[in-house]
Amino acid sequence: MVVLTSDRGSFSDYSRSSALGYFCCMPARLVPRVLMNRLFSPPVEPVHGDETRTAPYALRKVEASLRANGIADVAVVPPERLDHAVGPRTRVVGVTAHDPFGFSPVSTKLTMLFGGGPSWNETFFQELGERIQRLRYRAPFRVIAGGPGIWQMSYRRPDWIDTIYQGEAEIDFPRIVKTAIEGGFVPLTVHGTPPKLEEIPTIVRAARIGEVQVTRGCPRGCEFCSITPDRYRTIPWESIEREIMVNRAAGEFNVEIVTDDILLYGAKKLRTNHDAVVGLMTRIKATGADQIGFAHVSAPAVREAPETMLEMGRIAEWDQRRGLTPVVGLETGSLRIFKKYMPAKSFPFKPEQWRETVLDATRIMNDSGIDPCYTMTIGFPDETDADVDESISLVDTMIAQGFRAFVFPLPVIPISTSRIHGNAMPQLETLPSRYWDLLQICWEHDLRLSRAMLPSLVGRMKNPLARQMTTHFVERVAPHVTKVFEQFRDTHGRSAYKYRKIDLGGTVGILKSVMWLLQATVTPGDRSTAPPTMPMPN
Repeated sequence: MVVLTSDRGSFSDYSRSSALGYFCCMPARLVPRVLMNRLFSPPVEPVHGDETRTAPYALRKVEASLRANGIADVAVVPPERLDHAVGPRTRVVGVTAHDPFGFSPVSTKLTMLFGGGPSWNETFFQELGERIQRLRYRAPFRVIAGGPGIWQMSYRRPDWIDTIYQGEAEIDFPRIVKTAIEGGFVPLTVHGTPPKLEEIPTIVRAARIGEVQVTRGCPRGCEFCSITPDRYRTIPWESIEREIMVNRAAGEFNVEIVTDDILLYGAKKLRTNHDAVVGLMTRIKATGADQIGFAHVSAPAVREAPETMLEMGRIAEWDQRRGLTPVVGLETGSLRIFKKYMPAKSFPFKPEQWRETVLDATRIMNDSGIDPCYTMTIGFPDETDADVDESISLVDTMIAQGFRAFVFPLPVIPISTSRIHGNAMPQLETLPSRYWDLLQICWEHDLRLSRAMLPSLVGRMKNPLARQMTTHFVERVAPHVTKVFEQFRDTHGRSAYKYRKIDLGGTVGILKSVMWLLQATVTPGDRSTAPPTMPMPN
């Protein structure tokens, strides 16, 4: 028997709001466990024995690959059910790792800003390892770990993992699982062979929040990214439709498109294929999809194909249902940094046109009902304050033009499978001093935008408690956090060290956090007024 699982940071539906999953990137000592368990990353309840109605898409694809290769005895279970699922017949426990040690850009940024310590992602992964270790006595199973965050194990390899699997699963993962089941030799590290399109099976059971993959890979080849340019593929419609129907049969009527760039669907040499993209959206809508979302798009593709983007918005009704915030790489406003680390990112435009490309793309997305979430990569070894000033100039222009776009400056991470793998991990002291000005500018802008967009943002959340707490945080708590970012700016980040000793875990910590939130609801000069109550989990 094969058991597939992941840590809670990955195996959750985040109360039906993916944005709440970012709390897994916070230091664990600053977010009480009860809030993680009840709201931000609650466990998924099983419905078929130890299995759940839906599961993370990555695990569903691995499950499909095993079944397509004749391995039928496969169970996809949440970490909380491993004690029941793993037994004497278990021969392989497969683990997908998303952010096992908190080295992702978001986790690195948040833990660095708030005094360090393990993030919830790291904590959940450690707890998963401890759970698996305790089950070793039941059967001689082999633990094989892979997934998008497996690169982090180049820096730290847990002793409870027998084999690290790097790359795509369709070809080689079933082969080594068969070898493990038969008691044969499995190497400590395996590099997966990229599959051809016809070698990628469709999922056989439902994926979380209706996830369906339409492209795989990105051919732009940025130096800091682990996605290699020679593995880009467009998934044929027949496979996409089958997966939508599998999700629908389990009650998932939304379609969340998994892609590194939705406008590269059917593209040739990075040129947008209008008919292919619009045809895809039309077909997805015709399946009866309620809401359609997508994870990523690139600014150059949007600028090249404004009519395509506008037509997508019309078909998916994004102009009527605002609140779609896909992640888009803004990266930098510095032409020097851009040319050195991401020269192909601006194609089909020149690197010198990057600034105009970002601004035009933002306007087009806003006109299409999309409010992008821009991420920036700041802190390359040779990046100077002058480079950051160019980034600040671009963000200031975006703000001045009134665009609806969030901006998050993230530290550069030396992913072990990228071309900058030899760089050092970011530290407070090594970031350019002007980074802190950029951070504070973006925080104030993002807060203003969040308050303006609050109805549409919470309108997409299905969990009533999530809606109430998000509203409370944006309207009452977040304005007080502005002072924290001002201190980061004024001290060049050194004020982060004062948060090292804060621990909101346990009963005392929960009471402290509730009191702080209640105090934050009372404005200065109005302390005589009792603060409104905030619903909290029991």
